Amino acid sequence: MVDTTSMGQAGIALGAGIAMAGGALGTAWAQASIGSSIMGVLAEKPEETFKLIIYMALPELIVLLGFVVSFLMVQQLGVKA
Repeated sequence: MVDTTSMGQAGIALGAGIAMAGGALGTAWAQASIGSSIMGVLAEKPEETFKLIIYMALPELIVLLGFVVSFLMVQQLGVKA
């Protein structure tokens, strides 16, 4: 007989890992395309530096949100860190 409690906990743990990995991969993809574009703009308009740094930092929110979701899911497991 399979213990459904452990299967539910495994699903939560797997979901937390997917949330963190998905957020990290999404951010990497976004920053790769934004970063190359920023370098092109900075070559022509160096005075736009501050605005472009903000554009480069915005995708980091994706990782932060993935971390928060993962953290909340792991708390559902009742694991003491």
